[in-house]
This record gives sequence, C-alpha cells and structure tokens, in this order.
Amino acid sequence: MKFKEFFINVARGAAIGVSMIIPGVSGGTIAVLLNVYEKLIDSVSNLRKEFKKSIAFLLPILLGAALAIIAMYFPIKFALEKAPLPTVLFFAGLIVGSVPKVLKDAISGGFKVKVDIAASVIPLLVVIGICFIPGLGDANLTSSMPVYGYILLILVGAAASCALVVPGISGSMLLLIFGYYNSVLDTVSALKTSFGHSLLVLVLLALGILVGFFSIAKLMKFLLSKFPRATRWAIIGFVLGSIPAIFITYNQNFPEQVYSSVSAAQIAVGVVLCVIGAVGTFLLTVYAEKIEKKKAAEIQSADEATYSVATENLETDEKE
Repeated sequence: MKFKEFFINVARGAAIGVSMIIPGVSGGTIAVLLNVYEKLIDSVSNLRKEFKKSIAFLLPILLGAALAIIAMYFPIKFALEKAPLPTVLFFAGLIVGSVPKVLKDAISGGFKVKVDIAASVIPLLVVIGICFIPGLGDANLTSSMPVYGYILLILVGAAASCALVVPGISGSMLLLIFGYYNSVLDTVSALKTSFGHSLLVLVLLALGILVGFFSIAKLMKFLLSKFPRATRWAIIGFVLGSIPAIFITYNQNFPEQVYSSVSAAQIAVGVVLCVIGAVGTFLLTVYAEKIEKKKAAEIQSADEATYSVATENLETDEKE
C-alpha cells in the first residue's frame, strides 16, 4: 500500500473513531460517508481468505480510530459538557453534507418507488425508534459487581458493535440504553486508581465488540451480495435516520446539559458549525468523486493501451 493511501485510511479511521465517542453518531454512518463501508465489510469478511490484503486495509483504519479515541476523548467530552448544541450541530452538518452523494449513488442504479422507499423508511424509523427506548439505569462496573456482570459485558459489547457495522445505529447510544455508557466512562477514569479491575472490564467489553463486529460484518456481507439493492437503500435509511437521532439522543439523555447551557450565542455558533460541516463534507465528496473518476479513466486508458499493444503484437505474429 502506498504511503499516501495509508495515511488517508488513517484519517478515515480517525473520523470513524471520533464518531464512536458521540452518542447518536454511528461509526458505520461515517464509514458510508467516507465511501469505505463496503470495502470495510469485505475486508473483515475475507480476513481469512485474503489476510494480507484485508490487514493492509484494516490496520490503518483501526490505528486511526484508536488514536482518535485516545486523543479526542477528553476534548469531545469537554465540548459536550460545555457546548453540547454546537458540537451536535457540527456532527449533524457533516452527515447532511454527504446525503446528496449517497442519494445520487443510489438513484444512479434506478429507482423503484414502493420497494426502495420501503427499504429505506423502515430502517430510518428503527434508528429513530431506538432513541426512545428508556435507559435501564447505570450498570455497576466497580470491583463489587456480580460475577454475571462480567459475562454481560461481552454481550453488551457484541450489541454495541452494531454501530461499527450497521450505519445509523450508535454504539454510544446503545450503551446509554443498556446503562453502560456512563459506567464505562467512569471505568476509563478509574484506570488511575483501580487499574487491574478497570482494565479487565474494558478488555471484556472490547472482546464482545470484536466478536459482534466480525459476526455482524459477515451478515452485512451476505445481505450486500444477495440483496444489494435493498441493502443499499436500507443503508440510506439508516444514514438519514441518524440525523434526527443525534438530537433526539441528547434531548432524551442529557436534557439538563442541552437546555441549561443553550444560549443565543451557542445557537449561532452551532448553526455556523453545522453549515461549515455540511459544506466541508459536500466539497470533500465532490473532490473524492473526481479522484475516483480520474482513477477509473486511468485504469481504462491503461487497459486500452494494453489491449492495443496486444492486438498489434498479434497482427505482427500473423504476418510473420
């Protein structure tokens, strides 16, 4: 892999990693917006068959995600506590700016009103509906937690891994519903005082995420290969549903932060950030599309040149 492509994938991974910190924002959605979703699913599904090729693609993505989570965890937590509305509006803008490209790609393959609308509306409603599921209360992840709590960590991690594979579904939001979001944050903070237990909790959660990630990726690979049209429109529904889901999630889970700290200045800043995010993402998708067309043209030109040389050689051989 070229160094340029490696660092681009690290940046993509970083964007996916940052999204995983924000409740209501899905890592899968960001992967779709960055145009790496299907390749990510293929790489995970074909990890055994094409190990080197898959690892070459997955490694920079995972590296970027890990670095972003480590570097941005506390800054984003601070931003959400002090200015939740501008932060949420910025991420909503990033998603909105990519919608035209996502819809354009889907419609380019034709449009069947009843089938395609149904395939996208149902996932959209599912994403929004999940936001209204009441939380179960904060789970006990301290050293006094019961034995079955360690097993539940793996199961919760597997469920939360949906966010990495299914666009529109936020892992942070699922953790909020299960009552693990705040508890996991407290566990991360407790690494300084209770390193052994906190590390065990985080490792078990990560194990569950890995198991769920690979299992659900296999399922998505199957759906994309057997029902490509319906699955792609379903992905669009998940992406569109994630826009209102961001706001509903904060309204449902952080009402005191949303309403007590909102001012006219924050609304104004939030609107500006939303516009910047939308315009920035839109311009990036346009630029990425031009790069893809240029690559396709170069490949086609190279193929034509190869075919021309082969034809000339064949004609020369026939004359001789």
